[in-house]
Amino acid sequence: MLKFPKLFSTLLASVLFSTAFAQSHKERVSTYISQYADLAISEMLRTGVPATITLAQGIHESSGGQSDLASFAKNHFGIKCNSDWKGETMSHDDDSKGECFRKYASVEDSYKDHSEFLKRPHYAFLFKLDPTDFEGWAKGLKKAGYATNPVYAEKLIKIIVDNNLQQYTLLAMERQQGNEDNALAFADKVEKKDDLKNSVSKLREVLADAKLAAKQSIERASSLKKESYPANSIFNINEAKVILAPGGTSLFAVATNYHVAYKKLLDFNDLDETDILTNDQLIFLQKKSKRGAKDFHVIEANEDLHDVSQKEGVQLSSVLEFNHLQKGMIPAIGEKIYLKSPAPASPKLATTNYRGKSISMN
Repeated sequence: MLKFPKLFSTLLASVLFSTAFAQSHKERVSTYISQYADLAISEMLRTGVPATITLAQGIHESSGGQSDLASFAKNHFGIKCNSDWKGETMSHDDDSKGECFRKYASVEDSYKDHSEFLKRPHYAFLFKLDPTDFEGWAKGLKKAGYATNPVYAEKLIKIIVDNNLQQYTLLAMERQQGNEDNALAFADKVEKKDDLKNSVSKLREVLADAKLAAKQSIERASSLKKESYPANSIFNINEAKVILAPGGTSLFAVATNYHVAYKKLLDFNDLDETDILTNDQLIFLQKKSKRGAKDFHVIEANEDLHDVSQKEGVQLSSVLEFNHLQKGMIPAIGEKIYLKSPAPASPKLATTNYRGKSISMN
């Protein structure tokens, strides 16, 4: 009988294993959707959380229902205990060892608690989005601090596109209007049209952007470390108290630990409403000065005006006013940003943003 060479046999076994694993994962996700799509739709009708997003988060957070949290705690969304949780708990290693996670009596309870969790104030802006805007919801969840993974939004978008999950939000909307047959027909058309190909193309672009953004986030955090700021202690920048908060830190926790109102903490640091920091950041515990300690700051690579404001301890509004700029504008590397008085002229702007895309020079 013909014997395969050992190397060929090993390679064949590896290919077969990889194929079986991919098929197993795909089947697991398909089974998960079949089991919980109606539950996601019901929650959308009850609370307004898009069924598409609920399913995508459930698939991702629970590994298609196979994670330890899903298996032993019926926790499909990775929700931690927090101070307001009065139910059962399970210890599980996540960002740190032995973290406290919520434990439920049923998967239905997990889905209901997920919907209620997203009703918290710092997720409120999401409900102003169109329920079919799954990209906006995915990015909004990341922005609001649902997860620390820098490409969390892109992972959700990929799951949605790969599994045509948008149809379940559409189905819920039509079911609400009593037109379920229309929703199913529309979803079938969407799946077969070139729209899906366009979505995949867009997803690839988003993923490329995310990789670049994550790289730049690391570079910006590294630039902070080069400054040798004191660790785990309060220090001063331009006579204002500040700490260096590592990535993964909760701003709610910072506000509590340092006895500063959360809203004021956001205001002091010119931040939008968020909780978990994605990378190391300087966080001011009191209001920054309107003027800098030195005359100007020279723009470095991967640095924007918010970075300048934080590094120099000067209010962002003053930085913008002194330099005749508007929020969102990115000065070119090497340009002087005036910190004490109005600049003689506006600095030159970068021709591309951090993600390598063209931006307005106006």
